[in-house]
Amino acid sequence: MVAPAGNIPNVGRSRSKAEKQFDTGFIWLTRIFAWGIAAILLLIALPIAQQALPALQKFGLGFLFTSAWDPPNENYGAFPMIYGTIVSSLIALLIAVPLGLGTAIFLSEDFLPPGVRRILTFLVELLAAIPSVVYGLWGIFVLIPFLRPIQMFFYNTLGWIPFFSTPPAGPGMFPAGVILAIMTLPIITVIARDSLASLPPDLRQASIGLGATRWITIFQILIPAAFSGIVGGVMLGLGRAMGETMAATMIIGNSNRVNISLFAPGNTIASLMANQFPEASGLQVSALMYAGIVLFLLTLLVNVLAQLIVSRVQSKYQ
Repeated sequence: MVAPAGNIPNVGRSRSKAEKQFDTGFIWLTRIFAWGIAAILLLIALPIAQQALPALQKFGLGFLFTSAWDPPNENYGAFPMIYGTIVSSLIALLIAVPLGLGTAIFLSEDFLPPGVRRILTFLVELLAAIPSVVYGLWGIFVLIPFLRPIQMFFYNTLGWIPFFSTPPAGPGMFPAGVILAIMTLPIITVIARDSLASLPPDLRQASIGLGATRWITIFQILIPAAFSGIVGGVMLGLGRAMGETMAATMIIGNSNRVNISLFAPGNTIASLMANQFPEASGLQVSALMYAGIVLFLLTLLVNVLAQLIVSRVQSKYQ
């Protein structure tokens, strides 16, 4: 049966002038927002770089590879803090990424009734709302005593390995990495869960229809499809770990020395700035700003590497 010609909608009608103007305005508005983000970054980076200029002129790139931090003699080097920032963040990722991804899979698939999954999701998100100073206090009074027997076991049995070569004395790099892992866990878990849950159901149904098992579907279909979102969550978590101040300051030990042992005290750039900025003056302020620029560039480098990884994986599966 053919419909009358008069009942066929005019799908090919030309758009009105007002609609075109609205679209053009929307495009320009989003363009302004995008450039606004870049402007905010410049407004943050340029004043810090300007204040860091005296230290940059005096110490140059040697600031990145020397260990002295001597305010009375105005001799500064940030290598121990750079090392501590990277190592503590890597420890956090080694713990948080497998745990967060596993939790995301558990909460996005039908392993539990929907009501229980909603409760567990809420509890994971609640971890992100706890203030960092509370994490720091919990780390001092609960986490460090809990980890001490574990650290002593590794020291007594594997003390010949440089990573476990010093006896645990309380605050140190490993407890700081664990507390940072707990703090980054909700970010990684929630974003990975949302990425997996937003995938079209056709992917699961098609994979299972072709004879794949549930675990093959998860690890070979769903995770690659949600890889960009998962990596985004990991990078946000890494940024949180690298920039965390209060909890790391309370747990890491604040030692401006490089020690390869994970049980020895260390320091991070954020902890250094939190400890010394209130009493800093003159060239010390410039050195702290220089350290802040280094942290800014480390975060930028991590995000660039993450984008390269995502692009390579996406090109592999396209």
